[in-house]
Amino acid sequence: MSKQISDEVLLDMHRRMVRIRIFEETAGKLAEDGKIPGALHLYVGEEAVACGVMVHLSNEDWITSTHRGHGHLIAKGGEFDRMFAELFGRSTGYCKGKGGSMHVSNLELGMLGANGIVGGGPPIAVGAGFSNKFRKTKNVSVSFFGDGASNEGAFHEAANMAALYKLPVIFVCENNGYGEYTPQANHQAIVDVADRAAGYGMPGVIVDGMDAVAVYEAAGEAIERARNGEGPTLLECKTYRYYDHVGVRGMGMNYRTDEEVEYWKGRDAINMMEARLAEQGILSEKDAAAIHEEVTEQVQAGVEFAESSPMPTPESLLEDVYA
Repeated sequence: MSKQISDEVLLDMHRRMVRIRIFEETAGKLAEDGKIPGALHLYVGEEAVACGVMVHLSNEDWITSTHRGHGHLIAKGGEFDRMFAELFGRSTGYCKGKGGSMHVSNLELGMLGANGIVGGGPPIAVGAGFSNKFRKTKNVSVSFFGDGASNEGAFHEAANMAALYKLPVIFVCENNGYGEYTPQANHQAIVDVADRAAGYGMPGVIVDGMDAVAVYEAAGEAIERARNGEGPTLLECKTYRYYDHVGVRGMGMNYRTDEEVEYWKGRDAINMMEARLAEQGILSEKDAAAIHEEVTEQVQAGVEFAESSPMPTPESLLEDVYA
């Protein structure tokens, strides 16, 4: 895709990334302070992937997420107050406090759910893709997953079916180099997950997952193919998470060097986007700072909303549970 990207789209992607970053940084601090129960898998560092893809989608397009799913829902239009309420386990959350971090969803936004099962999302996205094709819509489904999930049988079965029936599905591999705490070289004999696409007869595309514009262009081509009935694409985004697999400090396991983390932080997606926008005269440093400040205020308001919201009542335990 060599089309000129409008200023509006560039600014939209930038704001979406800032919204994810500040939300996740705040959630991480709250978890460290013991104010959020359970495990948090933070998306800090990977923002360009979700935003570069999601800017192409409408609420009628479906996505499936992972255990690291906050960023996907926020990029799809998720609200801070209901997001924080869900993390706090409050009844005003997206899932009434019953889903929590790893199972948050919202059908109105086309978010079929974060998923605590590694590799659990691709089959769901394929089901949504089959529905879209059967109903003859132009809508697509996008499945986000990691390099580790691409080893799961569920992913391979989903990829095979999507390719066989030319379903409007985009498989987005967020390859951050680690399957939890295991380096990719220790759990795969390949360097590029995109190579696996050839085995199913679909295109495999590799893109710099720290560059929102590069993701936007590659995702745009894949989504256009899907909408035109040309079938699925496997899009591998090379990216990096700044924090541990779980939380900020994780389990205290020294599996990455400080030099490696700092290298990737030197390629920060938001910093690179702001530099690009400043160079093109689209966004000044002062205006960028104002956006960060505005989003920070919105995030704090979301925290206050969550903290003041009620817990689910015992009587609501079996509500929204289907046999």
